Amino acid sequence: MAIKFQYNKTSLTNLGKQLKVRQNALPTLKNKESALRLSVISAKSEAKAQREALEAGLKEYEYLAALWNEFDPGLISISDVQVRTVKIAGVKAPVLDGIDFELNDFNAFAKPAWYADGVQILLKLSTLGIESEISEQRRQILEFHRKKTTQKVNLYEKVQIPGYQEAIRKIKRYMEDEENLSKASSKIVKNRHAAQQEEEEEAL
Repeated sequence: MAIKFQYNKTSLTNLGKQLKVRQNALPTLKNKESALRLSVISAKSEAKAQREALEAGLKEYEYLAALWNEFDPGLISISDVQVRTVKIAGVKAPVLDGIDFELNDFNAFAKPAWYADGVQILLKLSTLGIESEISEQRRQILEFHRKKTTQKVNLYEKVQIPGYQEAIRKIKRYMEDEENLSKASSKIVKNRHAAQQEEEEEAL
């Protein structure tokens, strides 16, 4: 990225301010990136554990597959999924707060004996499925912000800070050269003036 600047004191001051802002922000951004990286790993392992628990649960009750045909699917429904927002390393992310299930009454005497167990199994598997989904959403959000923060760290560290430093060096060098030229020309004029004065005095 080319830094736009002019060879004057105003531009030098502005570049100095911009450089300071980025140098001050960089440690905070690096800390945020580290925190987000750890949070992503944590959310990833959490989502994976819940997914594996769900798969294990489905496998565990595979032997009941033929019986589910007798089960009434309208017996259980989800009326509400409560999700709250928490801040993780400065990023808003969803966390499951609770699930409201609606259970319709059924006649325990008229239904098979395993019906009550079937209800508990469905509650457990549904909860695992929703938890896994929310954890995966959280991981995706944190991963997105982690990437954005890494990009900003790289932009500051590898592009903008060196760019501003180089621009400041160029302006300072230019101004020093200008000052040296000014001093040199002033000296030449002074010497010329002194020589001229000497000539005039000799002529008298």
